[in-house]
Amino acid sequence: MVNANSVLAILGVCIIVLIIGALGRKVEWLVNFILRAVMGTIGIYCLNYLLAARQITIAVGINPFTILTSGFLGFPGIAVLYGIHFFKIL
Repeated sequence: MVNANSVLAILGVCIIVLIIGALGRKVEWLVNFILRAVMGTIGIYCLNYLLAARQITIAVGINPFTILTSGFLGFPGIAVLYGIHFFKIL
């Protein structure tokens, strides 16, 4: 017969494996978000610099909203930010 302690031990190991797997995915998602946010902020800074060098007055500010947008959407989010800013100027 199967011992109750054996069943609990197997169940405990399965739960630990599931928790480690879930945490691994969350860590990967968080690292991905942080990398996109940092690269997006650098991209906004570089685009603002390049546009200012060509005397084009479209500049997106770097603030928590733009950092979150570039973190969630990546480089397409930067394009959306510049598009919104362009239409706001018109």
